Amino acid sequence: MALPRLLAYAAVTVVCALTSIEVVLAVIAGDGTATAAYPAHTAAENGMALAIGTTLALPSVVLGVVVAVRRPRSVVGPLLVLVGAAAVWVTVGELYTTAFARRPDLPLSEFYAALSQGDWMFLYVPAALLMLVFPDGRLPGRRWRWAAVGLLAVPTLFTLIAAAVTEPYPPPFESTPHLLRPPEAYVPVLLTVGEALLPVFLGLLVTSASAAVIRYRRAADEVRRAQLKWFALGAGFLPLTLLLCWAGYLFFGSADLVVAGLAATAVSIPVATAIAVLRHDLYDVDRAISAAVTYALVTTILLAFYTVATFLAGLTAGRDSPIAAAAATAVCAAALSPLRVRLQRRVDRRLYPARQAALTAIEELRDRTYAGEAQPEELEAVLRAALRDPLLRVGYRLPGTPGLVDAAGDPVDAGAAHTAPVRLGGREIGAIVHGGVGSRELLREVAAAGALLVEVVRLRIEVSLALAETEAGRARLLHAGYEERRRLERDLHDGAQQRLVSLGMAIRLAQRRSGVGADLDALMDEWVAELAAAVAELRRIAHGLRPSSLDDGLGDALATLASKAPVPVSLDVSADGLSDDVAMTAYFVASEAMTNAVKHAGPVSIGVRVSRTGDLVTVRVSDDGPGGAEVRPGAGLAGLVDRVEAAGGALRLTSPVGGGTQVEAVLPCAL
Repeated sequence: MALPRLLAYAAVTVVCALTSIEVVLAVIAGDGTATAAYPAHTAAENGMALAIGTTLALPSVVLGVVVAVRRPRSVVGPLLVLVGAAAVWVTVGELYTTAFARRPDLPLSEFYAALSQGDWMFLYVPAALLMLVFPDGRLPGRRWRWAAVGLLAVPTLFTLIAAAVTEPYPPPFESTPHLLRPPEAYVPVLLTVGEALLPVFLGLLVTSASAAVIRYRRAADEVRRAQLKWFALGAGFLPLTLLLCWAGYLFFGSADLVVAGLAATAVSIPVATAIAVLRHDLYDVDRAISAAVTYALVTTILLAFYTVATFLAGLTAGRDSPIAAAAATAVCAAALSPLRVRLQRRVDRRLYPARQAALTAIEELRDRTYAGEAQPEELEAVLRAALRDPLLRVGYRLPGTPGLVDAAGDPVDAGAAHTAPVRLGGREIGAIVHGGVGSRELLREVAAAGALLVEVVRLRIEVSLALAETEAGRARLLHAGYEERRRLERDLHDGAQQRLVSLGMAIRLAQRRSGVGADLDALMDEWVAELAAAVAELRRIAHGLRPSSLDDGLGDALATLASKAPVPVSLDVSADGLSDDVAMTAYFVASEAMTNAVKHAGPVSIGVRVSRTGDLVTVRVSDDGPGGAEVRPGAGLAGLVDRVEAAGGALRLTSPVGGGTQVEAVLPCAL
């Protein structure tokens, strides 16, 4: 097992022992009578102190063990446990002092009285060592060993000097004998040394803090910089205690609120440290720091405004006047309302440059687009430049398409990259595809800021594709017209035309033989047969252009069509008074859809329903086949799409695998 992990377990054992001592001392301290030097504490007060000390220590101890288990070769975990142990030791000292005031016969009184004169320095040592070795558990360099040694040696020396020269000890230990009694001649020298150790220790604390700053400046990778930012964010809660102290004196006349600041610090430092070591990418730390600094500045300005406003209003209305308090509150609210947004922008420009650059770039592109100086399709290039991420992609989601497309309409493959959806009006209209820079939170904010530009580009792509499809459909219709014309020419040439030419030649031949005993009755019979065949041929060709059954109405034409189908067809037609063009288009939709179903799906039954709602006619053909149909170029359904769109309508195909097929065409039929 790695040494740091063993140290963490040893530290946990110490914490557990100290907690047990706390419980015993809390019970002892709740018994006895008060003294003039030290007032009595109730059992509830001692229990509250015990609960507070244990609660403040719990986050550091638990998270320290987690870090020690996950990073067994790093001393960060054991140091976190020791930070919690320091909070427990403070509670132990308070409870022991209270218990000793009740029971002067407690053991170890001489030892604790001597230790308590300088042990306050040791409360800072675990945190200072943590700053010195964070985040990898190693010192920044060999020269920093002296700082680590000093953080251990100076508090030890100071505690020994304080225990030796303090005469007498503070209450309730004023009668406790000294463990160390140096010769009187050395006392002035020891006092001078002890006073000199205070600035030395302060310098060591500043040196430990500067180690984190130096590491941040030297860090070449984003991971290390993010870890140090997380640690700085956790430590930044310490100045919160000063603001809470100020607010406590301002509103309540006491510094009781500082306890909340200390509690927040006791939680924030271990939590931020654990996140930095184990999950530095859990959240956008730059955004968190920017928000924390902004609200800290707003709070500071609010307290300053309130202090000045209360003072000025109190001069005229009285110190405790509710009118003065209300006036001060109104002044603060009016002054800070427009300030926060401006302050946030300035803080972002300094501490969160990526966010500020991206939002500013989007705003400038939007303004230039509205002025006609830029195109919204430049959004991807603008974001790449602002975030310095050449791999960032902006994808647009089109109706009826499963994936994303770029501004040119080509597919965008996001792969395993994170995508931040762009939503507008509750609909997903696109996505920002993460490249190599920026957090998920930043991408989500950028996606929200650029939603309008994305919508404009998406609509333009949709219109462009619709125009392209219209042009392609027009070309297909033109080609189909040419093909149909050639087919008609071929059918007329090979069929009716040949019969009529043959009939003409036969009549000419009969004219020449009319005087030579020709059988005119037989010739007339042949001519009539030929004319009948030619007429039938022409009718067949004409039926391909417009079914003659439509002369009796769309319902009768579809009934005739259904009667010839090889499978049962259920027919429901409730559309009357249609123009000839609409009726013919509806007929061909039903005919082609039924033909495709019989040919490719092999259904048991087919349903045809034609209905009219206002100025729209809906033709719906469904079957119970295996489904899986698609509109393929050159196939019958593709031609049907062109025919429907040429009539100003729209065709929709629904064909899930195993769920049958439904072809639905909606046609305009304005009278």
